[in-house]
Amino acid sequence: MSEQELPPWLREQLARLNQLQQNLQAILMQKQQLEIESVEIDKAIEELKKAGVDDAVYKSAGPVLIRGKRDDVLKELEEKKELLSTRIMVLSKQESRLKENLKDVQSRIDEMIRGQSTGARAE
Repeated sequence: MSEQELPPWLREQLARLNQLQQNLQAILMQKQQLEIESVEIDKAIEELKKAGVDDAVYKSAGPVLIRGKRDDVLKELEEKKELLSTRIMVLSKQESRLKENLKDVQSRIDEMIRGQSTGARAE
């Protein structure tokens, strides 16, 4: 059955399935990037905690490194880590919802195809 032979309702559901898959892929990529950033921040926090209070500490501001106080930089990183955790949690919830929607659409498509094939045999 070519795409032109597919009924409009089935084409519509297949397009929806494709869109949901693309959305899920985008969310998974965002989540992975945030998780990588979170791991990097964890390592930076761990190293900063090893540094003495008076040790020279630098933070990145675009292409420039700026000297800062250890405790200030540590606090900044911990706040950023907390924000990342929240964003990861939101993306995880979106991922779950999308997976549920994908299952629903896929089962609807399967039902439509089964219904159409049994209807074709009955003729």
